[in-house]
Amino acid sequence: MIDPRAVVSPQARLASDVTVGPFSVIGPDVEIGPGSVIGPHAVINGPTTLGVDNRVFQFASLGDAPQDKKYRGEPTRLEIGDHNVFRESCTINRGTTHGKGVTRIGNDNLFMAFSHVAHDCQIGNSTVFANCASLAGHVEIGDWAILGGLTAIHQFVKIGAHAFLGGGSIVSRDVPTYVMVAGNPAVPHGVNSEGLRRRGFNEEQIRNVREAYRILYRMELKLEEAAERLAALAREQPELAPLVEFIGRSTRSLTR
Repeated sequence: MIDPRAVVSPQARLASDVTVGPFSVIGPDVEIGPGSVIGPHAVINGPTTLGVDNRVFQFASLGDAPQDKKYRGEPTRLEIGDHNVFRESCTINRGTTHGKGVTRIGNDNLFMAFSHVAHDCQIGNSTVFANCASLAGHVEIGDWAILGGLTAIHQFVKIGAHAFLGGGSIVSRDVPTYVMVAGNPAVPHGVNSEGLRRRGFNEEQIRNVREAYRILYRMELKLEEAAERLAALAREQPELAPLVEFIGRSTRSLTR
C-alpha cells in the first residue's frame, strides 16, 4: 500500500494496511496505526504516533520541529489519536522541553487547509479548525470547540468545550466552556446553543447554560462572585460543572 515514489524510513512503523501516496516522506520514529491514509506530498517526522483511521492530505506537515528559538533538537513528541482528518498544508509541530514535551491531538478532529497547531498544544476530541485557524504554543482546546477561519489564538490560552470562535477572531484570553466569541479582540456573543442542541443537550439544560452566561457576563459581578454563584447552581445543574471547572483553571483571565 506504499507508493514506490514515497520515502519511508526503515525505522518507521506502519500498520500493514496503511496507504502512503507518491512523494510523501515518513521519517524515523513515526508510528502510523491501521486504516490510515497518507496522501501525496505529505511529510511526517518523529517522534510521532498516529492512531487508527487517520487521513492526511497532500502537503500536510506533521511532527516536525517546533517553531521556537529555544528549541535545541531535543527528542520531543507529537501524539495523535484516532479518526482525525488533516487537510491540505496543515502544520502540526512537536512539543518542547520547556513545555509539556508533547503536542497532543485527540480523536475525531477536523483540521482544514492551512490550519496550524504549534508546540505543546493540547487538543481534545471532535473539534473543527476551519481554514487558516492557528494556535500559538501551549494552547488548550476542549472537546467540540469550533474555530472559524483565520482565527488566531495567543500562547497559553485555553478554549473551553463547546466554545465557538467566529471567523477572524483574535483571541488573547481564555474562552469559557459553551461561549461564542468573535472580533479583534474577541468578545463574548452569547452561548453556542445550536451546537449544544446538536450534541444532545435538552432545552432545560440550554436555559441553565444561558442563565449561567447571564450571571458571568450580564450582572456586572466580580469574577469571584460570579464563580461562587455558578458553583452553587452546579450542585443541582451538572451541565454547569464544566464551566465552573474551566473558570477555576483559567490563567490568562476570561474573555469578558
